[in-house]
Amino acid sequence: MRGLGLPAACLVVQQSFPEPRPTTNPYLVMLRNSIAAIPGVEVRTFSWRAALLRRYDVFHVHWPEILLSGRSPSRALVRQLLTVALLLRLRLTRTPLVRTLHNVRRPQSISRLSSAILAALERQTTLVIALNSATVTPEGVPSATIAHGHYRGWFDGYDKPDARPGRLSYFGLIKPYKGVDQLLSAFAELPGDYTLRLAGRPSPELVTGLVAQVARDDRVELAADYVDDQELVRIVCEAELVVLPYREMHNSGVALTALSLDRPILVPQNEVNDRLSAEVGPGWVLSYRGRLDGEVLRRALDSVRSMPRSPRPDLSAREWDLTGQQHVAAYGRAVSRLRRSRLP
Repeated sequence: MRGLGLPAACLVVQQSFPEPRPTTNPYLVMLRNSIAAIPGVEVRTFSWRAALLRRYDVFHVHWPEILLSGRSPSRALVRQLLTVALLLRLRLTRTPLVRTLHNVRRPQSISRLSSAILAALERQTTLVIALNSATVTPEGVPSATIAHGHYRGWFDGYDKPDARPGRLSYFGLIKPYKGVDQLLSAFAELPGDYTLRLAGRPSPELVTGLVAQVARDDRVELAADYVDDQELVRIVCEAELVVLPYREMHNSGVALTALSLDRPILVPQNEVNDRLSAEVGPGWVLSYRGRLDGEVLRRALDSVRSMPRSPRPDLSAREWDLTGQQHVAAYGRAVSRLRRSRLP
């Protein structure tokens, strides 16, 4: 591709995610489509055969720990060994490895072998992509900041019901760091004609406690599993406010999903969420400090009803055509970096 220091014919990008299924994160689908829409670029989804045996110019990994995981210890070991072989293949062929920093820290609940392989992958990374400017990137590794794209196009064509007065919603995977137990406790402190809808597959260790908490309040409804897109749209659009009480929050596709469907969100106050609030306009991103409780929820709902805001949040900096172009430019930088390092 001219202007990127690459052949004019084609840049072949091998992604780390397989061919999308109905449950695939829409971010990955829209990213693939936005990159593939650029002339002279071919995007391949993942298989071990393709990653190890076929020719490509760039390997792009998103959540590298997924490469190492398996349904049984023996399958996990096989995939760990395959990942080692993949890293060796990339090194021998001098193929750049580009990594998107979806998470700011390496997973903690993994084996020593997996942790060692992830450390090797991090050392071998040619360029990292941060999803926001607050992300601290590894020292000495080139980086590019490319904003997480919005989901407006993804939800075109779905019925979008009006908000129900007093309805709060949470959706997404239910993991310990996402604070759903804290949301349930806070909602229990909120008297009156309010309702709370929760949707998402909980981690196994949370199921029993979550079901017990929900059973204590008949105003709460739980769909403890994956929901399809139409149901997701209904859950979001029927909410006056989407509450995301994460104990740790850095990059959130869930927050962007709610904003893409024109629903305000309540999130913990931090630098990333402050920047998101400034980007999308007043009244769309509400935040709180400290403990989430019933009074925080009540004040947030009062703000949603009284604070003026634009008809839609401003997501113009997150258009997918721009995202695709920025990724291709980042791939070009990675390829050029390895080519320069081969010069005598």
